[in-house]
Amino acid sequence: MSRPIRPAEAWLVAAWFSIAPALASHAQPGLCLAPLVLGAMAPTPQTLNQKADGYRGIWYMNQPTKDEYAYKYSGGLGTYCAHHQPFAIYSPKANKTFFCYGGTATNSNTRLWHMVSCFDHATGQVPRPTLLLDKATDDAHDNPVISMDARDHIWVFSTSHGTSRPSLIHRSKRPSDISEFERINPTWIWEGTEKPLDNFSYFQVWPAPDGGFRAFFTKYGAPAKRTTFFMSSADGIRWDAPIRLGAIHEGHYQCSASSPERSATAFNYHPNGKGLNWRTNLYYLETRDNGRSWQTASGQRIQPPLTEINNPALVADYGSQNLNVYVADLVFDLAGRPIIVFVTSRGFEPGPKNQPRVTRSARWTGQAWEIRDIVPADHNYDTGSLFIERTTGGEELWRFIGPAEPGPQPWGGGGEIALLESTDRGASWRRVRTLTANSPRNHNYVRRAVNAHPGFCALWADGNPLKPSESRLYFCDRDGNTFALPEKMTSEWQAPEPLRH
Repeated sequence: MSRPIRPAEAWLVAAWFSIAPALASHAQPGLCLAPLVLGAMAPTPQTLNQKADGYRGIWYMNQPTKDEYAYKYSGGLGTYCAHHQPFAIYSPKANKTFFCYGGTATNSNTRLWHMVSCFDHATGQVPRPTLLLDKATDDAHDNPVISMDARDHIWVFSTSHGTSRPSLIHRSKRPSDISEFERINPTWIWEGTEKPLDNFSYFQVWPAPDGGFRAFFTKYGAPAKRTTFFMSSADGIRWDAPIRLGAIHEGHYQCSASSPERSATAFNYHPNGKGLNWRTNLYYLETRDNGRSWQTASGQRIQPPLTEINNPALVADYGSQNLNVYVADLVFDLAGRPIIVFVTSRGFEPGPKNQPRVTRSARWTGQAWEIRDIVPADHNYDTGSLFIERTTGGEELWRFIGPAEPGPQPWGGGGEIALLESTDRGASWRRVRTLTANSPRNHNYVRRAVNAHPGFCALWADGNPLKPSESRLYFCDRDGNTFALPEKMTSEWQAPEPLRH
């Protein structure tokens, strides 16, 4: 077990979390104070390996709007953001779904703790979650993601927002056991030299068929402000040289997916001179040989990195329509073809003036990209997940779980969660059931589990997007039955609470 936090360190962390809200209220638009102030104060993330007494998610905000909508986005962001994946993974050997989330301290709903837990499908219970890491920030961009190796060791990748804080990797000491983790000291080949792998943003890590990992991530300032990369590792400790994928203008946000046959990414771009809040267009790239070569959905070979706006990887030109694009999910259909989920809007500010906002799908048919609407949205960061299944008759069934209903805080991120189905590849949708209703807080960032078991398909959190609040964690099964993870536990293992409405 790592050493406890020293009194001086604890004072620094406590001081930061006491002044952060006041500092944030005076921040310049688009400025995130956490990397800057914390970088100056330099509190050190601490591996703790302790048991928490319940499930509580972090509350986070970004960019105060100084109007009735409060923030560009905010709320309970324990499973934020769409560019972190995955948050849950099912192990057939253990018959458990292991998951992580951005938790919070008992005395602060904005102090980020990296939490790890599991759902036991045999007993229907969850343990007291493991407090793995005090990340020493209030920034939910530093949320963890989870994966698993061939021996069922659990891996937790602790991301960073930019370069001012370290990124960390931990591995469970025993297979299928979350009680204790050890810190890994990974390396990668950077510009021809083996160096410590200690900084990555927006990490998306997928188990590879050989037992290793495939990862998509962002590195700031190399050469675009947000350059997208791919890399792989056979053991999670030594990583190959990363491959730059996109460096168009000021960079990108991406969502990725991986199967035994291919790994793929979908991304937008930031035009030069327009700032972070303008993001548009939709692109797609895939590799079928673990990054040695890259191609479009049609099979046209591409030599990355992409640096031009108009290139063969372009799925849709939304820049000419003056529309923002927020990439939310990427999944493969039964034929292995990509489907991208994304939101379009007329601007970055929340509220009705930038309507209509629409959650859409872009499906590669084998010949062209087919773009269709899934559901209206009332916020740019309404984020759900798409599931592709085969019916008993052998047909393809699409199922979308996300904030598809208005929530108690209209025009804020999230809403009430609903389950929608399509039997015609997204041409039409049927609302099957509402998973949450009459909630006190908006629900958002529904995240699909890898290799999902029918008993645990998706994980998300709630929170008030208008002001700091408590945040609870939820999951649902394949039929849409929804459960709240226990906020305060009275025993070592406990059954989640079914939602009834």
